[in-house]
Amino acid sequence: MKTMEQKQPKVIIFTTPTCPWCRAAKQYLMQKKIKFTEVDVTRDQRAVKDLIRLTGQTGVPVILINNRPVVGFDRAKIDQLLGLK
Repeated sequence: MKTMEQKQPKVIIFTTPTCPWCRAAKQYLMQKKIKFTEVDVTRDQRAVKDLIRLTGQTGVPVILINNRPVVGFDRAKIDQLLGLK
């Protein structure tokens, strides 16, 4: 039987300190017990370039789930990519 650890996808969330949707997205992931890596784009210029390359824009939050970007706090898409109901 697989544990949650083994099947959890790799999750990275691009944020800024002042973004209310970023806070909501992080809170949502924590409620669902999803581990994630947070990247503050105000402190990491390479992350900004990555965002533009991945999504064509600089808006946050962007949540990467197994390298598939979700732009904004789109619960339905997040749940779908995480395999949640």
